[in-house]
Formats: sequence, structure tokens, C-alpha cells
Amino acid sequence: MSLKVLSAGAVKRGVAQICAQYEKDTGTRVTVEFDTAPSLRARIEGGEHGDVLVLPPAMLDALARGARVDNAHRGYIGRSRMGLFVKRGVTLPDISTVAAFRKAILASDAVVYNTASSGLYMEQLLKQLGLHAAVEARIVKVDSGAAVMQQVAAHPGGAIGSGQLSEIRVQLDKGLAIALAGPLPDDIQNATPYDAAAAAGASAAAHGLVAALTSDAAKAVFAATGID
Repeated sequence: MSLKVLSAGAVKRGVAQICAQYEKDTGTRVTVEFDTAPSLRARIEGGEHGDVLVLPPAMLDALARGARVDNAHRGYIGRSRMGLFVKRGVTLPDISTVAAFRKAILASDAVVYNTASSGLYMEQLLKQLGLHAAVEARIVKVDSGAAVMQQVAAHPGGAIGSGQLSEIRVQLDKGLAIALAGPLPDDIQNATPYDAAAAAGASAAAHGLVAALTSDAAKAVFAATGID
């Protein structure tokens, strides 16, 4: 018996740990593929199969309307908040308030974000705060959260990047040359929720893995990785 999991990258560490433990406990082989949420939705709608899907609720709702998700075997994992980071060794900008955030963005010589959910929010936020036009020439868009962090780490200095706090922590743990400035201020914070769900027609083993991913014990695992 084997299972394929398709999961958004923001919850990577927790999903990987719980899937590994489920494989050990049950003997069911679990393969996990991580990608951006929009890419995963496109892959699934294009016909790719995953036994268990880990995505934002709105995307799972859309897939359920297309009869690709079993809502009877679905549950909440947690939410990921966003933060800003700079190259390690650069003076950390103050982003504790919206005014400080505005100042940090305007002072940067590059603003880096991705083309996935967190990057879409960042672009919307810059427009909402009237900052987008001022920094448009300095905006760098890449395809994933990891690529944002790699871009900032490789920049000569003065670049500021945005991403999910859980993904930032993964790269910090790997020793990437970035430093966390902090979470976005509460007034402009964006918390992205994530659910786990079995695909329509999935096996009892898939149902069991969804139960493991959404259990009380799993909440503690996810909390330790930055998903609250």
C-alpha cells in the first residue's frame, strides 16, 4: 500500500514529520510532493492524482465542487503568518508598525516576493498602502518562497523579502544567509489557513493519514514549525 500526498510548501516541515511517522506506524509507504498552492491546484485540475491534499480551504472547496475532494475526510491543520527578512549581516529594519513597515519598504533597494499566495498578498498590500508605484522598478518576482530567500541571500545588500514564517524558518534552519526582521504588523498581517483532505474515492489508509494530520497531536507538531 502506498499513498501520494500533494502539499503546499508553507506547511512542509510538519507534513513531512507526520507523514514519516504515519509510514512508520502503519507500514504504508507515503510519498510527499511539495509545490506552491496555485501550482498544485492546476496540477490536480489537470488530472494529476494525489491521495491526500494539503491546501488552503478555498482551493479545496473549489476542488470539491469538481468532485475531486472527499469533504467527509477533511480537517483543519493550522494557519501560517507572513514575515519579512533581509540578508544576514544587514541591519534589521524595524517593521513593528505599519508606519515602520512603509519606511522599510521605501528604504530597500529591492523588494522580493513570489508568484504564489504570499506574493499575491504582498503585491496587493503594496498597492493598498500606496507603495507599489514607488518601488515598482525595484520589485523582483520569483516562483517560490525558497527562491525569494535565495534571491535575498545572494543580493549585495538592501533587499527585503517576504514569505510565510514557516518557510523562512526552514531556510534559517538550513543556514541560508538571511535574517528574520519579524512578522508583519498585526494590522496588515495575512494568516493563510490550511486543511488536509482525502481525494474523492481515496482509500481507508488515506483517511487515516488525514486523521493523523489533523489530530491534536499534529497541532503540536505544526506549532513547533511556525504553524499556529
